[in-house]
This record gives sequence, structure tokens and C-alpha cells, in this order.
Amino acid sequence: MTEPDIIDRAAMALSAGLMLTGIVVLGVVEILAGQPYSPVPITNDAGEVVATPLIDPTLRTGLVLAGIAVLGLYAAYRLVTPMPEETTTRKEVPAD
Repeated sequence: MTEPDIIDRAAMALSAGLMLTGIVVLGVVEILAGQPYSPVPITNDAGEVVATPLIDPTLRTGLVLAGIAVLGLYAAYRLVTPMPEETTTRKEVPAD
């Protein structure tokens, strides 16, 4: 197995950053903002919107999907690039 190069590290960092931002960071922001925890606007009996979420669920979903797309592009990159030859030198040891 080869050591991760700069493209490997960049793809992992970008995808992890996007997904963690969409799930964890914006989730904590929603919790700190208080009620409502519903992803859809809350209406009363008359149909008036009385509460909406602070962060639009479409934005959060978009960030997570962008992270997954980065991982997909990285997988496609790894499929089309040739594997480097193994350069380890084997040391021959005589049998006793």
C-alpha cells in the first residue's frame, strides 16, 4: 500500500470538511438557535407560518451531497490513474 499523496489528503480533507459542516456544525447551530427542530416551517391552524428553521435544510443537504460527490470524483481519479510500481527492495536471506 502506498502512502497518501497530496491529492489523497486534499480529497479526504475536503469531503470530510463538507460533510462535517453540513451535519455536525450546522446541526449544533440549529440546536443553539433553539426551537423549532423541524426541518419544515411550522404553521398554526390558520395556515400561517409561525416558526422556520434557522438553516435551510436544502443547504445542509447540499453540503453533504457535495462531500459525497468529492469522494466519488476521488474514486474515479483513483480508478483511472495507474498504480505505482512497488519499489521496496527485498533482502535475500540464506537458508540455514
